[in-house]
Amino acid sequence: MGLSELLSTYGEKYLEGLLTTWQLTAISFVFVMLLAVGITIMRVSPFKPLRLAGDIYVQIFRNIPGVALLILIAYALPYLRVVLDWRMCVIVTTVLLGSAFGSENFMSGINTISVGQIEAARSLGLTFTGILRKIVIPQALRTTVLPMTNLLIAVMLTTALGSQVPLSPQELTGVVSYVNTRATGGILAFLIAALGYVGTALVISVIGNRLDKKVRILR
Repeated sequence: MGLSELLSTYGEKYLEGLLTTWQLTAISFVFVMLLAVGITIMRVSPFKPLRLAGDIYVQIFRNIPGVALLILIAYALPYLRVVLDWRMCVIVTTVLLGSAFGSENFMSGINTISVGQIEAARSLGLTFTGILRKIVIPQALRTTVLPMTNLLIAVMLTTALGSQVPLSPQELTGVVSYVNTRATGGILAFLIAALGYVGTALVISVIGNRLDKKVRILR
């Protein structure tokens, strides 16, 4: 099947898959950021058990394969009477993986903050929460725009795990499997999906670079 025939027959399916990929990416990334901030706060907490729990979380989910985690969530949790639909399984898997790497990005941003700023804030009577809210988190967010841009792209690619479960509507990689089970799309079927991912990643990169230039902290 040629490219024109492939697009005329399955073009709408590819568009639906691309929109689904964008939707999964947007929803997942919002929760990735929120959870990454929460885990990072735990890791810098003066309370040792919280620091330990945060570090363990990162080490576990940073080092577990995405497919293995998806299988555990989709097929093992029901034994614990926790049943999630396929879409939620993909989102939870993506969030758990992404937040671990996001926390590492935030930690790198926090390490760029000088000790003098923290000491000055303490001398002014700011509490731990106040230091985080007014000094640490704002600067960490501004210094990690580019790493978080890369993380957003990684989150988008991770949503391809949806091709491993009967997701409906299917995301972009799932559409390739759908096409190749019904026609001889071959490499062209993958090429169309790859162009969707590459195009989206390029747009994300351009926006991320522009945002970084606006909020970058010059030292």
